[in-house]
Formats: sequence, structure tokens, C-alpha cells
Amino acid sequence: MTFDTLGLSPKVLDAITTAGFTEPTPIQAQGIPPALEGRDVLGLAQTGSGKTAAFALPMLCKLERGRARARMPRSLIIEPTRELAAQVHEAFETLGAKHKLNVALLIGGVSFDEQDRKLSRGADVLIATPGRLLDHFERGKLLLTGVEIFVVDEADRMLDMGFIPDLERIYKLLPFTRQTLFFSATMPPEIERLTNTFLHSPVEVEVAKRSATAESITQNVMLAPRDFDQKRDALRDVLRKQSDDVNNAIIFANRKTTVGILEKSLQSHGFNAAALHGDMDQHARLRTLNSFRDGKITYLIASDVAARGLDIPDVSHVYNFDIPTHAEDYVHRIGRTGRAGRKGNSITLVQPDEFRYLKDVEKLIEKKIDWLGDEPTEEEIAEASAKRGRGRGRGGDKSRGRKPSSGKRTEKSADSKRSEKAAAPASEKRDAPKKSRGDRKSRRPADQVEAMPDVGKITDSGHIPAFLQR
Repeated sequence: MTFDTLGLSPKVLDAITTAGFTEPTPIQAQGIPPALEGRDVLGLAQTGSGKTAAFALPMLCKLERGRARARMPRSLIIEPTRELAAQVHEAFETLGAKHKLNVALLIGGVSFDEQDRKLSRGADVLIATPGRLLDHFERGKLLLTGVEIFVVDEADRMLDMGFIPDLERIYKLLPFTRQTLFFSATMPPEIERLTNTFLHSPVEVEVAKRSATAESITQNVMLAPRDFDQKRDALRDVLRKQSDDVNNAIIFANRKTTVGILEKSLQSHGFNAAALHGDMDQHARLRTLNSFRDGKITYLIASDVAARGLDIPDVSHVYNFDIPTHAEDYVHRIGRTGRAGRKGNSITLVQPDEFRYLKDVEKLIEKKIDWLGDEPTEEEIAEASAKRGRGRGRGGDKSRGRKPSSGKRTEKSADSKRSEKAAAPASEKRDAPKKSRGDRKSRRPADQVEAMPDVGKITDSGHIPAFLQR
């Protein structure tokens, strides 16, 4: 099948030919025709399957006629992070070069005035993160009553980052007659509820099993020591053994503190490594990402801030220093390699007391992951699980895993806290040091802060563009 058979306009086909592509991916081949017909589409595909082009190409065709009015965009694309939003912006600049459409990008870290000027000229395509979009709306700078096409991209990531309430609010601001294109790599229950609300008789396009991993990725796990220092030694041993096969690699850890420790450890042992996590300054993150893309850095050590939104060509290996406590994060982590049909490799270190997380991953992907070295016996797994259970105590293991917020107060209510405060001696209140503004911690985890990429060219020339890899 070629793009010529999908019903795309001559202008779009010309742009695709200029980009050097002739064969659509499965999600594009199945999703573009119903989108051109004006149907709502629910697209389910693993990361790296080309979801961006699956909605960008039909949108360009439908926006060829008409013009946007000031502050009333004709189409709206919601992305969970700045990086993803910038990559979609790049896709429209590349494929829509001959359409002369006004494309506006609303993300944090950019001046409101500059974005406001783009909106005042009229935006045919508006690409935004939820928070910045609502900021413009609340300032009276934006109306959504003229939106003809509404796109929700990476919906499961929206759930992970706590954007579902914002997404529901945006949905209520849109006209009833709009067309909705909804794309996600996985389909947890909360996202399924959203699809039932947002979509009207959608065409469901599922090109792979939900939460599946790409067949082009070789997956392995290996037993890691309980001791943290010995676990670092095990990681370095693996990196040395595979150094000749590694083009570049991402090493994932569950905590930002672990990322920092691994960076110093690997650098001190002669590895060309750098860290990427949510606490870093934006300029430092950009420098690190660009150096990794350019091949100046071989090993990028990252928290889950990099599990999505990074479209870096030819990442040959992904190493999980920590197995994710949330199984779906595993799918997104190893999805950084093996993109667009390329070969990829992933190795996950699993400590004896983490076997239950491995079982969760294997259950999700419906596949047994091969072991490097000796596979633990069922007795060893049962013994490790029993030791973990005894170590947790009565309260259970509350330090690991992810639990969605219920929005309710904890058992210790605000009234009880006020009572305790009132019961404290007056001298203690006077002598207690006051917290400065700088000591107050943000309520939002740093790993959920959106990254601000260079909104210019994301991928190097000669590589497949990011928007056709996702």
C-alpha cells in the first residue's frame, strides 16, 4: 500500500514525496481514510508506530479550504509535554509547507505576548499543552467555539501526568459538532471512560495488542544483587560487555537521586554518560539532549521524564537499572529503541524482591522475557516475595508503586492538624523557625514538569522525521 491509495490531496502527497516516504505505517493506513471521511477515530498503537502523521495528514487535507479568524483556531491538538507539542509543530511545518497555514504553538517557557500575537492573526492549527491553553483562555485571549477538529495525542500520558481534569474542562469548551481523533499507546480504564465521553461512534483502529512492545526489540532481564553498590557494578559489567554493539543507549532509573548517582559513577569509570531529569535547568536539558542526538554522549541516564517525547534516531539499547513499579512505564521506556521498524535491545535489572513487578510486566505485554544468565527458580521467587512481605510490616509497602490520587483528604484532617497546632506550647510556636519561600517544595513532582525543546529542527538530516516515527 502507498500513500496514493489513501485519498490524500495532491498537496499533501507532494509533501510526503518530498520527505522521501512512499509506504504508510499500519496506523496511518487504517486511520487516515476514516479521518478524511469526518469520522471520529480511536487510534491504539504502540509507541514509534507513526501516530502523529496519522492525524496530521488528514487534518492538512481538511484545512486546505477556509481561513481561521482571530483568536478562533480551526483545529486543536492537545499534547501532554512541550517536547511532544514541538515535534507535532515540526510535522506541520514540514508536511504543510505548501498549504500556507498558520500554526500556533502554546507551551510553557515561551512569552505569552509572542503566543498572543500568533493567536490574534488566526490559527488554522493550534498545538498546545493543557495548562498553557487554559491560561490563554482564562485571560480572554482564546475562543474554542470554532474548532472543527480536536486531537488528543498520548492520552495515557495525560493520565500519568494528572491532566485528565484539564482535558475534561477543555472538552466542554468545544463545539458539539467537532470531529475528534483520539490516540493512545495504552488503554487503562480511565482513558476508556474518556473515549466513551469524547467520541461519537468512533472507528477503532488497533494495529497491535494494547500495551504491546515492538517485535523488533530484543528484551532480556537479568538478576541484580540487593546491594546498591553491587547493582551498579553489575550495570557497568553489562555496559562493558556490550560496548561494541551500542550506538547510543538510555539508562532508566526510578528516582532522580539514582540518576545523579549513576551519572557520577559511570563518568568516574570512563563511560561517556550524562543525566536527564526533571530537576535540571531547561537550558541544561536542551544541551544534554542535543549532545545525545549528535552522538557526543553515548549513555543518557534518565528518569521517566524521558520515557516519552524523545524521538532520537537509532537508539540501539535501553537499560532499566530499576524495573518500573508501574508495568505500562516499561512499554514506554523500551519504546525509545526499535523505532520505525529498526532493531532494538533492552535489558532490565531485577532484584530478588522485585519479581512481582516483572510478573506484572510480563502479564501486561503477554510475553515471557528471556533471562540473561540463570533464571531464578520458583522457590527462590517465593522466598524473595516472603522476605519482602515480612519486611513491609503491618502497613505494607507504601514507598513503591503508583497510586492514583482520589482527591480526598487523608485521615488526618485539616481540623485535627489545627487542633494539634493549638495544643503546642506558645514558646514552641515563637521559637520555631519560619520557612522561607525557597524552602517550600512544589506540590507537583519535578519529573512531571514539561520539557522545553528547541521548537526548530528536532531530528538530524538523513534520519526519519520524528512525526513519522511515533
